[in-house]
Amino acid sequence: MKSSVLDSYAVLAFLFQESGHEKVVSRLEHAAESDTCLLIAAPNWAEVRYMIERKVGPAHWLDVRAKILGLPITIAPMDQKLAEMAGELKATKKMSLADCFAAALAKQQKIDVYTGDPEFRAVADEITIVWL
Repeated sequence: MKSSVLDSYAVLAFLFQESGHEKVVSRLEHAAESDTCLLIAAPNWAEVRYMIERKVGPAHWLDVRAKILGLPITIAPMDQKLAEMAGELKATKKMSLADCFAAALAKQQKIDVYTGDPEFRAVADEITIVWL
């Protein structure tokens, strides 16, 4: 089974059992069964951290961090090529920079992205989006 990109929206939906979290749970289960790691772009990982700290406080971050790192999720490192792809998207689309990294990672790896963020509509013709 191919991998998928998880946007910060998907990870937060999973953690807080928000709308669409069932799709993320299912994808994580399939990834574990097939020994596949899902990807999260480093800027999206940063978003998850600051959102956790804002919602539940910095003291809870280490527990949540350990939970996430115990899942079949890999934090994708950024390189020049990916940064340039994200920069090109940012220059031409109305998306946050972190969302551009998630979209660029999905495009580069030729895999889908899980999100519920409406900003991704701007790239729906370029990547496969699994909407939460």
